[in-house]
Amino acid sequence: MTNTPAGVLLEIHTSALAGIGSLPRRFESWVALAAADCHPDADLGEERFRSLLLNGEEELIALWARHLTAWDFAEAPSWGGGSPARTEERRAVVYERLCFGNELRKALDEAVPVAKVPGAIVITRKFTPWYTPERAAARSFYWTSYEQKLRDKGWPEAAIASLDQASHSVVERLTDPQQHSARQAKGLVVGYVQSGKTANFTGVAAKAIDAGYRLVIVLGGTLNLLRAQTQRRLDMELIGQENILRGADVTDVDSLVGVDYVGDDEDWPEFVRHGARPSTLGAFDIERLTTRDNDYKSLAQGIRALEFEKRFPARPLHDPTNLHHAAARVLVVKKNKAVLTKLVKDLKQIHGILGELPALIIDDESDQASVNTSDPKKWERGSTERTAINGLISSLLELLPRAQYVGYTATPFANVFVDPGDDMDIFPSDFLISLPRPAGYMGVQDFHDLDSPVPEHERTFANSQEKAHVRGIYGAANDSLQEALDAFVLSGALKLYRADHGVSHGAFRHHTMLAHESVRQNDHADLALRINSMWHQAGYSSAAGHTRLAALWESDFSQVTLARESSTPTPSSYDELRPYVHAARQRIGSGGEPVIIVNGDTDSYFAQLDLDFDRTPNVWKILVGGTKLSRGFTVEGLTITYYRRTTQQADTLMQMGRWFGFRPGYQDLVRLYIGREEPFGRDKFVDLYEAYEAVCRDEETFREQLAQYSRIVDGQPQVTPVQIPPLVAQHLPWLKPSARNKMFNAELVEIRSPGRPIEPAAYPLDSGTNKRNTERWQPLLRALTPTPVSFSNPPDASSALTRSFTALTGTVSHGELLNVLAGLEWDRPRYFDPHLAYLGQLDGTLAKIDDWLLISPRLASDNRVEASVLGSAPLSLVRRSIQSGKSSFGRIAGVEHRTAAQRLINEATNAAVGGIGSRTGVALIYPVVEGGNAEVVRAAVRNGAADPSKVVMAFTLIPPKSAISTDRRLVHFRAKDSRFCDEATVSVTSSPEPGQ
Repeated sequence: MTNTPAGVLLEIHTSALAGIGSLPRRFESWVALAAADCHPDADLGEERFRSLLLNGEEELIALWARHLTAWDFAEAPSWGGGSPARTEERRAVVYERLCFGNELRKALDEAVPVAKVPGAIVITRKFTPWYTPERAAARSFYWTSYEQKLRDKGWPEAAIASLDQASHSVVERLTDPQQHSARQAKGLVVGYVQSGKTANFTGVAAKAIDAGYRLVIVLGGTLNLLRAQTQRRLDMELIGQENILRGADVTDVDSLVGVDYVGDDEDWPEFVRHGARPSTLGAFDIERLTTRDNDYKSLAQGIRALEFEKRFPARPLHDPTNLHHAAARVLVVKKNKAVLTKLVKDLKQIHGILGELPALIIDDESDQASVNTSDPKKWERGSTERTAINGLISSLLELLPRAQYVGYTATPFANVFVDPGDDMDIFPSDFLISLPRPAGYMGVQDFHDLDSPVPEHERTFANSQEKAHVRGIYGAANDSLQEALDAFVLSGALKLYRADHGVSHGAFRHHTMLAHESVRQNDHADLALRINSMWHQAGYSSAAGHTRLAALWESDFSQVTLARESSTPTPSSYDELRPYVHAARQRIGSGGEPVIIVNGDTDSYFAQLDLDFDRTPNVWKILVGGTKLSRGFTVEGLTITYYRRTTQQADTLMQMGRWFGFRPGYQDLVRLYIGREEPFGRDKFVDLYEAYEAVCRDEETFREQLAQYSRIVDGQPQVTPVQIPPLVAQHLPWLKPSARNKMFNAELVEIRSPGRPIEPAAYPLDSGTNKRNTERWQPLLRALTPTPVSFSNPPDASSALTRSFTALTGTVSHGELLNVLAGLEWDRPRYFDPHLAYLGQLDGTLAKIDDWLLISPRLASDNRVEASVLGSAPLSLVRRSIQSGKSSFGRIAGVEHRTAAQRLINEATNAAVGGIGSRTGVALIYPVVEGGNAEVVRAAVRNGAADPSKVVMAFTLIPPKSAISTDRRLVHFRAKDSRFCDEATVSVTSSPEPGQ
């Protein structure tokens, strides 16, 4: 292509953009300069450039995608004019600086659309900036190699730029490795379950090593299998062939003794190549102190393995004259007491250099094993007792005064509940970073219809995630296991069909089903036996078996694919798919049995399973297990899940969600069979699907709050990581955020919610308390006028219709509402007390609310039940059910009602709009009768009046946006802190920053 007009222009543009660098400026001048020597007669006009873009010249488009995306993602650049990253506004600034015409801009926008993706959310304490873009660019050998590796793997530029930004956010908050004084920083990076956290910490390791960190310790799981997977990933994408070979000749068998991957890993050609030993290219080598097959045993070359040669012996290792010529050491070690004890023991024998050594500890799945679960109430006064792994991590931090600790997890609750006053523990005192949801990731939004405005009876495969992907299991009589097996065979056949019809088959290398019913190993054996028996009796090659599969194809898979992936090659009939069913059945049943039990406790057990998805060519099996399948172990190719296991910890439940992850080329085939009526204790049942939805709401609320609080106010962080713990929510009483022994701290005092809904939970249900609470509402209920008022919501993306409802309304002062709220009794007062503390300040102390618009919606149903409540105008009684094990209704307010109320708040001005001013709040009021059917509601009414002992006055409040103080802080609370052990609680605002 080089000698073609397109090739010439590509060469010129490459040179010009390299000259421009990170600062977009008049492109015409730079392109003329680049062409002057080699191609003075080249057509450099915008029209020629535009025509090549429109013709789809891939290399030219890829070049511009890299640079435009980098400019799009730049955070607050000096040239950006204040334009937000990843927006049309930012792109327009770039075009203006490049001096491009309108037609060329349109062509570039079409070829390289703006990636409007969220950035990482960062909660941080103040830090000294050192990792500037200029410094990062000056030393980027390993990052550049890793970035190119991701590009070779097919990562889009936006995904690479997002990773670049997120990893930069981590590294800039570590201590400068060249800093004279030793200082440790500790942080936590929160991703999603199976969302590519390894890619992020690989990027962090690459940048940290480039910047000067010379010892990297990765704590990679609790099993050799998991550790080896992490080691291989780092070796393949970061460390590279030359560092692995260390001068060995790949053509000389004798020289390869002890070298892993060469000859027994089919992906060896795909490992990063640097072109030569990095130390001969002006960079530095990486020496591995662990390998794919060998965890840390002892320093392979003795203590000398950690001796660093200094160019200037009189200067410390962290001095730039020494640091950037020294080789880096990388260890990937298992979170195992014996292994970490050996490492600590060896480090203790090294004297002098450890105090000069910039080190980075990356803790994968940092809420597993790493957290200290020792009860502080049992400690002797003035002492700290630690569990084994936590104690060994503390020892590493003590031995390495320049060590930085970064934990990675998808379930952060245990980590943020760590005692912030324990300097040798792993509390993320310096930063907490929440990674954005990556493109192509199937998460909670892909399995739940969260706040969908589509009525349940109108939901279809096209507009409902639940309809498309979720199949309920209702008790033992209808356990759906046979259907799940059929779905596994059918989806495997469809993958083979797609691979034969032009869809890249790389994503179909593995095809798995997970069956998870219990934590007990005996139960696993019983389930595996049942599945094996069912498999052999299924008759997948018989007429009856094909009839069953054809019915599932017609009723389920063909319709979901048509609604979701209509452009994907799809059989016109089951008969066309039938030959692939035979091939899928053969793959799944190879070796005689389709099932593998995964529940062992030893590395030897996992070794004999042959379940290394990296090294095994094809795994087409049904995996049965429990805990071992729920943490760290990535089930590749997972398409069908059969899940019925209960747990009482939210983070454990989330980690068991193996169906979350990347499903390229087969998202429409993913099915979750999940228990909707699972036994839970004596005479209790829980809905696991509902439990996942509640946990995921909590998680998303946590992330949303982090996003709010991450904004800098007057140059200061609104909150620091030490102030995060109370933000962790819990909506289901039986489902705690984390295990009890990980939750010793945090007392929430106040949550400020200007312009945002306050939706209480934990309403009491006993008749006496109901009656007292309802009587307290009487003054407000009498304020409701008897004439209904109409509210409407205009058409939006979900519906082209204007949606309306009527409601009784009234206006009361803030004091009147507060008097009622302050007197209410709750099943768990701590759920509403932080909100009440906030509302109590809105009489002028914090800000001022004048009054509240009360809205009591009328139900649209013709058979609604209306009744007076303690002399009020007739109100629509709302029916809500509480399932066993809960003390909360969940969400009370209807979507249409809350949307209308939020619009009133959002559109309020100093002049009243529709009765709402800028200092008026909105209160949605619902008289709720707990029960399963309309008869229960009617039974609560006599002579047109509701029995107050059978009514729960539920409500949603939306304070006005103006209800915030001038300091714009959104939270205020107390935190338990061991630095103030003589005090019951200590205000965070009075406590010093950790490390100061």
